[in-house]
Amino acid sequence: MPNISKELAEKIAKKLKAKKRTGTAHDLALIYHKGKLVANFGIRRGSRKDAGHDYIPAAIFLGARDARLLGECTLSRDDWITVMAEKGKL
Repeated sequence: MPNISKELAEKIAKKLKAKKRTGTAHDLALIYHKGKLVANFGIRRGSRKDAGHDYIPAAIFLGARDARLLGECTLSRDDWITVMAEKGKL
């Protein structure tokens, strides 16, 4: 089973209040902070719910564990914003 499933990718996008842009094979989750795009990642639209999205942690500047925690509601958007500020990504 992949580290980040399609379902978890959708939860991460929702948690980060991503704006979605539909594409051909992927939907694009665009994450803004104060009107500035700070991160983005694709979500595969295929029927395979087990298709891996293991590139998402790097795209949102987190480790795999923290990305999972974000999707599983342990970390909040505000927590993520704090981490991004500490990393100089904002």
